[in-house]
Amino acid sequence: MTAAARGPRVAVIGDGKMGRTIVQLAPERGLTVCAMIGARANEGGRGITRAALNGADAAVEFTEPSAAAANVEAALRAGVPIVCGTTGWYDELPRLRELALALKGALFAAPNFSVGVAVFARIAERAAAALAPLETFDAHVVETHHTAKKDAPSGTGAMLRDVLQQGLHRDVPVTSVRTGSVPGTHELIFDAPFEQIRLTHEARDRRVFADGALLAARWLIGRTGVFGMNDLLDSLLT
Repeated sequence: MTAAARGPRVAVIGDGKMGRTIVQLAPERGLTVCAMIGARANEGGRGITRAALNGADAAVEFTEPSAAAANVEAALRAGVPIVCGTTGWYDELPRLRELALALKGALFAAPNFSVGVAVFARIAERAAAALAPLETFDAHVVETHHTAKKDAPSGTGAMLRDVLQQGLHRDVPVTSVRTGSVPGTHELIFDAPFEQIRLTHEARDRRVFADGALLAARWLIGRTGVFGMNDLLDSLLT
């Protein structure tokens, strides 16, 4: 282990592209990866244990929707704070939120770990509030991801849609595009008869999500409760 890698210990749950990216980036961020567990290791309830997590101060989970809830629950029951970047499982989130609070554990869940996207969501909120009185403007979201992305709309696309709908007080459609190896691009389009406003966030490298997840993992250590990117962003901006 190099000197740069000494620091908080992180267990990575998920051995796909994101998991491997997190493992590669962690030493640069002063974190030690102490365990890497396969996406479906917890089937049967035996794979994610305190021993398997190997003394981790926090766990980071990026797997698939069908596995995420069980992985999160296992980490909480093992007493390890967990950051979850998998989307498409949020129907289970209320139950796991209650479990985290009951166990005095810590759960950080977000559809997107880019700090820029967290700021982008706040820009979307301000834009919606400004345009709400102008009924001539319609809004829609276009979200583009790589072909392996399973949920549509993505968690980020759905989040941005919800932000706009709350601000505009009307329905906002989402167009989902799956092509190539695009890490993630989200565009907000406000369209009026004679003009158009476009706001875009483009992730150029999937490492932006790994970087945010590792930042969240470090921030989560020592906390109890259920958190998201707004909590982290508030901390960074104060």
